[in-house]
Amino acid sequence: MASLFEKINTLVSASLHGLVDRALQANSVQVLDEYIRQVERNLEELEESTANVGGTVKTLRRKYEEFTEAANKLDSNIDSLLVAGKDDLAMAAQSQLNTKKQLAQEYYQQWEEQNKQYELMLGMRSKLQSRLISIKQEREHLIGLMQLMESKRIAAKTMKSLDQISTVGDAE
Repeated sequence: MASLFEKINTLVSASLHGLVDRALQANSVQVLDEYIRQVERNLEELEESTANVGGTVKTLRRKYEEFTEAANKLDSNIDSLLVAGKDDLAMAAQSQLNTKKQLAQEYYQQWEEQNKQYELMLGMRSKLQSRLISIKQEREHLIGLMQLMESKRIAAKTMKSLDQISTVGDAE
């Protein structure tokens, strides 16, 4: 019983695929137009996402630089405090230094990871833009071929009509 349903399913699926294929062939320019619109929407979404990630990368880099600079100042202050004999203040500053160095390291790691993602997204954007240009060129080529095909069809029809006209006079 299951094999009968599988066969029916296969038959229906094949029929639907054939129907879709014929629709695609009949409206190939419209199908390409829809595909172009989809690619353009995807490109817009990718560009928005890329801009957001790019902003995050800049923010993370700025935070890393701020915490690194603050850590360097604290390190210098600790040296001054130790020379002045203020060991208790130097210990407190050392704790702050350790925290700032840790935060700077975390921001650096996040910055590096986000920057890699950003670079990948830029690459994907370039590939998608290239694909869009290619599809638009294919569309124009297809339109040219369809016009050529239509011209050949009209020329063949005209030649056939001329042949029929010329044979009509020969029969008399």
